[in-house]
Amino acid sequence: MPLELRIEALSKTYPNGVKALQDVTLAIPTGMFGLLGPNGAGKSTLMRTIATLQEADSGSVTLDGIDVLRQKDDVRRILGYLPQEFGVYPRMTAETMLDHFAVLKGITSARDRREVVGALLRRTNLYESRKQNLGTYSGGMRQRFGIAQALLGNPKLIIVDEPTAGLDPGERVRFHNLLAEIGENVIVILSTHIVDDVSDLCSRMAIISNGRLLMEGEPMQSVREIDSRIWRRTITKQELPEYEKHFAVISTRLIAGRTVIHVFSDSRPDASFEAVSGSLEDVYFSTLRRATHEEKAA
Repeated sequence: MPLELRIEALSKTYPNGVKALQDVTLAIPTGMFGLLGPNGAGKSTLMRTIATLQEADSGSVTLDGIDVLRQKDDVRRILGYLPQEFGVYPRMTAETMLDHFAVLKGITSARDRREVVGALLRRTNLYESRKQNLGTYSGGMRQRFGIAQALLGNPKLIIVDEPTAGLDPGERVRFHNLLAEIGENVIVILSTHIVDDVSDLCSRMAIISNGRLLMEGEPMQSVREIDSRIWRRTITKQELPEYEKHFAVISTRLIAGRTVIHVFSDSRPDASFEAVSGSLEDVYFSTLRRATHEEKAA
């Protein structure tokens, strides 16, 4: 039976008054799920709460009959977590460090640990470099090691927070392939501000900003819904404020020294604009823009 993580009316306000989560309700099915949002949106707060590292003020989270907020030990037995920043001992080999993590996960038999550690290092393509100190690993290798430790104990829920930030294109592709393989039979939540990661990997997604859930759905369906409503024009940098005043400019990009703008509109803004196919990036920016305007109007 497929797993589902259910989040109901989850809220969290920090002592300084920041509303990190505001009544978030979300259903996350088996497979790769993308959680998109700008820095400071509340993504990490949500991930840490699900990972039992932080308390919520109100609401509930359930997974496979487990009350995530109250049955923390039960959750940790089936959880794999790769935080945005995770520390390693730079002078310890990958093999030794993973063996240590396996002990912490409750794998007491040395023979079982050898088999599990070897299998995970092969799966993450680190077996040939298992005797290297972790301090010598590249960014991509460290992230793959992070996934190897997250996979210990055959978790049902895996959370990865900003996993491809700082990776070069080749490492990013290898990491994507690994995540896609993992996400076939378990819930994998990919928390990121990189739209392409979600577009490439996830069958479902949500956008969060200022602690509020703005939208959820299937990435490709979301793109189809904005098709024929995205318009492009090349302008000078000096013209940008005037265009922002009169049109719903959702994104700007500098190409060959010229500023290219995307505008969200049901019809052609004026004859100087050309229609372009919508993308998940357009969905993301138009959703954030609409939310900003609604907050200002409230």
